Amino acid sequence: IAKYSLMKKRFNDAWMDLNIVVTRETTGVDEMLAILRAAMGIGKIGVAAVESMARQPEVAGSIQTAMIIAAALIEGATFFGLIVCMLFNN
Repeated sequence: IAKYSLMKKRFNDAWMDLNIVVTRETTGVDEMLAILRAAMGIGKIGVAAVESMARQPEVAGSIQTAMIIAAALIEGATFFGLIVCMLFNN
């Protein structure tokens, strides 16, 4: 039984070391992906808004307002995601 508990302790220690390494390396990738996805989303919103304003110039003001609100929501979600990634990095 002592041999089994020693093997289990070694396995758990190795697993924790592996978990720490994987977590630290993937959080950097996760942060990068969060920023890239946010940039792509805001870019798509901008493209769609400009196309909409070109088709219907009379509603350009409301389209611009909706675009700014959507971009702000994406930015907020991105900052929240980055903070979560940074907290899990420790």
